[in-house]
Amino acid sequence: MTLHTRIRQHFLASIETKQKASTQLETPLVAAAQRVLSTFNAGNKVLSCGNGGSAGDAQHFSSEMLNRFEKERQGLAAIALTTDTSTLTSIANDYSYERIFSRQVEALGRPGDVLLAISTSGNSANVNKAIEVAQQRGMSVIALSGKSGGTMQALLTANDIELRVPSDSTARIQETHLLLIHCICDLVDHLLLGSAND
Repeated sequence: MTLHTRIRQHFLASIETKQKASTQLETPLVAAAQRVLSTFNAGNKVLSCGNGGSAGDAQHFSSEMLNRFEKERQGLAAIALTTDTSTLTSIANDYSYERIFSRQVEALGRPGDVLLAISTSGNSANVNKAIEVAQQRGMSVIALSGKSGGTMQALLTANDIELRVPSDSTARIQETHLLLIHCICDLVDHLLLGSAND
């Protein structure tokens, strides 16, 4: 197989995954965007977390909310729980790595807030612990996952929203997670600012 062929295969696989996701996730994506906007409108915030590439996605989401996406608007209250190295390392050292996000949710989460929980496999113990604590604190969860949904999907309640990418490839799931995040950002802007600003 040539290098050019490998590149084409990656593009085609990514396109196929996104096409499947667009069919399966359109309705929950609308629900997720509406949930995020209603959270902001109520004076609440969105906390986001994930590991590795998913940590980058958590930070990407919060930056699009706090600053701006594609339109001028006020900043929106979003916090990535992946960025404070002193907090992350102290929690991991004093307690365990499994608690690096849940401990922050205990301190920062309030009833009516949302946790954006990102895990390509759905099996990230620290993300799932954050979900459990968020639910205990009266928060709702928007879960971005893939594969079988892992142990994460069993934690979700009727009040939560699952966006599970239909793929077993971590790379394809991560690529699609970014698109899902951009869809939420765009829909929030559209709902907030109105179609006249399109």
